[in-house]
Amino acid sequence: MRDPYSVLGVSHTATQDDVKKAFRRLARTMHPDLHPDDAQAADRFKEINAAYGILGDADKRAKFDRGEIDAAGNPRAPFGFGGGRGGRAGGPGGRGRPGAGGRTGGPFGFDFDSTFADDDLFNEIFTRASKAKADAQAKSQPKGPDSHYRLKVSFREAALGATRRIRLTNGKTLDVRIPPRSEDGRTLRLKGQGLSAISGGPAGDALVEISIKDTDVWKREGDDVIAEVPVTLKEAVLGGKITVPTLTGKVAVTVPEGANSGTVLRLRGKGLPKEGDEGGHGDYLVRLRIVLPDPKDAALKDFCDRWNPAGDEDLRKKLFEEE
Repeated sequence: MRDPYSVLGVSHTATQDDVKKAFRRLARTMHPDLHPDDAQAADRFKEINAAYGILGDADKRAKFDRGEIDAAGNPRAPFGFGGGRGGRAGGPGGRGRPGAGGRTGGPFGFDFDSTFADDDLFNEIFTRASKAKADAQAKSQPKGPDSHYRLKVSFREAALGATRRIRLTNGKTLDVRIPPRSEDGRTLRLKGQGLSAISGGPAGDALVEISIKDTDVWKREGDDVIAEVPVTLKEAVLGGKITVPTLTGKVAVTVPEGANSGTVLRLRGKGLPKEGDEGGHGDYLVRLRIVLPDPKDAALKDFCDRWNPAGDEDLRKKLFEEE
């Protein structure tokens, strides 16, 4: 039998209140009915209970400290008969609190001494053990069917993450967290939110498929977001400030003079949040696309008829050189 102070994890100078607190803390976590798959749980709890049988009683604690009784509560020579078999501290056949030889049985596989019958601690333990047993029995039954949902989200919500509320088939509403960087077709599993099991087993799961709405503005490329932004011919030729949408709001960018369709302006750190612990964000790429006026601008047509650019060349010449 181990030293009861070591079993409860208290010092020899601990107060009776400290001893009781230590016992209650261990009892809440170590009760064997809370660990049905651990064959050693009952023995560990008996040892804890036996240690408290000594230290929780001020008179027995004093006798143990003086060496009159051992850790099992048996008298030591010359105070007793050199290790008698009886005892009031929970040894085999003892009448005190259950110790290493305490009684077993009861509805949860471990029976406490009547001294503790009205103690809130053990009411709490029995409640938790009963719930654990019921949960274990329910899990052994086939679970209910899964239910399937499709959730439409915007490109921005899928990229940055969001919370959306859905209504389940049973009428219950549920807030669903959409993780950042979600891709179209990603399925979120919500445990226990599916259909009930006829057999009394656990409910199935709710499977929520993410569907990203089509967009003509944004496209994802790794951590980067590409936005195709239209500009007028005048803006492309002369350059200037324009306002573009990003995932987090509007941003002003400068179009350089002589920009062309396909010119890319890079906004660093305005893209998707990066994965894992890397931190930071990807980039936001503004790809310019020159759009001519519609309906046709007569003044522009007249200008082009008269315009003879210097260094005019056949822009398509290289296409034929590849043949």
